[in-house]
Amino acid sequence: MPYASANAHVHFALHPDHQPAVIATTTGPTADAARSHLYDHGFRSTGPATMVLARIDLEEPHYTARAAEQLRLSGFITEIDPALQEEIDTEWTWANYSMPWCSRAEIREVGAAAQRIHDDIATGHLTIHLHADDGHTTVAVGSYTTGVRRHIHLHGEDHLRQISTSYDTEAEAVAEFHRLYSVAVRPGPAPLTDLEQAVRRLLTGTTPSTAEATSAPATEPPVAEPGEHEAFLAALFYEDRQWERYRPSDETTIASHESLTVRVEFDHEARHRTDVAWTVAEYDGPVGERLWHATLTAGTPVPLIHTILQHLDAPTLTTAGHPDDVLHGAAWHPASHPASTTWAAPDRSIVFESTPHAVADRWTLYGGEDLDRAAWTIRLSAGVPYDLLAQLAGTAADLIPSPTRLSPKPLPAPARGLPATAPAQRVRGR
Repeated sequence: MPYASANAHVHFALHPDHQPAVIATTTGPTADAARSHLYDHGFRSTGPATMVLARIDLEEPHYTARAAEQLRLSGFITEIDPALQEEIDTEWTWANYSMPWCSRAEIREVGAAAQRIHDDIATGHLTIHLHADDGHTTVAVGSYTTGVRRHIHLHGEDHLRQISTSYDTEAEAVAEFHRLYSVAVRPGPAPLTDLEQAVRRLLTGTTPSTAEATSAPATEPPVAEPGEHEAFLAALFYEDRQWERYRPSDETTIASHESLTVRVEFDHEARHRTDVAWTVAEYDGPVGERLWHATLTAGTPVPLIHTILQHLDAPTLTTAGHPDDVLHGAAWHPASHPASTTWAAPDRSIVFESTPHAVADRWTLYGGEDLDRAAWTIRLSAGVPYDLLAQLAGTAADLIPSPTRLSPKPLPAPARGLPATAPAQRVRGR
């Protein structure tokens, strides 16, 4: 029985450019509630009234049917396009499936496990350290960063990716990976497969006319030159008398604001792109609790550091709005993931990421399109003021040159061996 009256209509249809992905269109006074339900079932927003379900196991019709049933039980009106209904009603299997002993239900379970691994990597819950080609497929070693920390080896791609081995420590997992794959080992995650690229395009709302902008190589991000941070720190004490300087060691300088509510620590030895050069914290009074904190690595452009310290020194009297509004106005590209939302600069050289359920790293701003190999990183905890985030977003947008117009390019085939229209046969090849 419906638990509440839900005056909303949800229409499901196959995606016109990548099947069997599904588009859900929501209308009605309680459309937001319907969209919340759809999000729980894996759909991601691509517009004010549209959401997309795109999976690397290509089981979208099956999961759409489950989502539609749950929506109906909750009182929503649902409608399934006939072509999609045909896909839902038809059982299919992979051609030349590598585990032929599996039943259809077991194949779906393998695909669901691969989807979870894919989502964990996309959300940053699983960090990939190294990858290699073992002569048959892609293998990788990675570590989970949340929950029960595990260090694992992965085997396979797309719907066949599995956890092959688990280890107690990262050092053990990495050492064994080097032993097994030797000279084939490469740093970081493997390049996205054709199917992963197609799914990413769908989830970011990329249309065929803008596909080239998404697939083009990212521009090199702006990076601070050697000595810039030192010069900025010296100017801070020379030009602004509200900061007092302490030097507890040769490696560290501490800047304390006269309000005694802000503390900034600078590491003079930070050199590598992953080294934390700045640690910033604001407190609720001279002896109060910490409100929020941030860390900035060695290559962070100085204008971003200046924005943070200027806000702490003299906050603006008016709010600057939400960072999403600022980035939308600067034509940055949004993307929704299961546990986060990202905004990428038009040239993909800077990314702003929000992880609403995290505490330590609620907001992350980094240079480059891959957080694992970022040129620099700013991490901000929960509690950071929205007006500061909006100012950071504005400064980051100002660091990016105006995007140039790109000529249209047809969207490539969405996945290896998969047609872009509804399949005539019910065996899908790889």
